[in-house]
Amino acid sequence: MRERSIMVVVSAEHLDDLAIQARYARERYQLYKARALSSRPTSPQRLSELQRAYEQAEARLRFAQAEQQRSRGERRPEQGGPPHPG
Repeated sequence: MRERSIMVVVSAEHLDDLAIQARYARERYQLYKARALSSRPTSPQRLSELQRAYEQAEARLRFAQAEQQRSRGERRPEQGGPPHPG
């Protein structure tokens, strides 16, 4: 069976939007985490929810960045891997 390849073209605007969403989620998580370390009342469930939202936003951003590189034909060498002959 032949495997199909689906190429997703990611616009710069979409990538910027994902970066903004990831930053917003990270900041909300960090602020709530700081609040939890202070004497202000917090909820462990809310902290987990914000952490999950942050991680998902980061994952969407990383995926979109990888798709953008793939669509451009760019490849980054793996960290720790051998250098590409050039």
